[in-house]
Amino acid sequence: MSDLPEPPSGWTVWNVDPDGRAVLAYRPDVFNTTDHPPECLPTLYVSQGRRNHRRPGVDRPEAATGDWFVRLYFEPDVSLDETMRYPDRDAAIDAAYALAADFHAGDVDPRDVYQVPRPDYFDALDELTGDDGSGDDARSDDARSDG
Repeated sequence: MSDLPEPPSGWTVWNVDPDGRAVLAYRPDVFNTTDHPPECLPTLYVSQGRRNHRRPGVDRPEAATGDWFVRLYFEPDVSLDETMRYPDRDAAIDAAYALAADFHAGDVDPRDVYQVPRPDYFDALDELTGDDGSGDDARSDDARSDG
């Protein structure tokens, strides 16, 4: 079914497309309408080419490359604001799994990417992850890839 290894704690391989695109979901058991809104399901995408290259009028050189991208979404229109670009799928999967592990440990803080804070959602994520609720992002710059 999937050529991916077992994902980090808390994460589920949600989908793997024939073209290699992979989607991981964080704790779908609690983002289920009853406990937390499903639209707030943290989701990691690994895909070839940028997501917006399919939009009309977008003409970016990187959209046509063979590079792979990793993107963490906290909900459909809110994502971690950093470019995670890799030369091949294996490197992108490794980076996605490292980011997933950091997220589960509480080392990725969504507070800075929201224009309108969602305190209840942040509190729920703090309870599910290893975050102490301080809002400090403990990931080092060395762990990030800007290109």
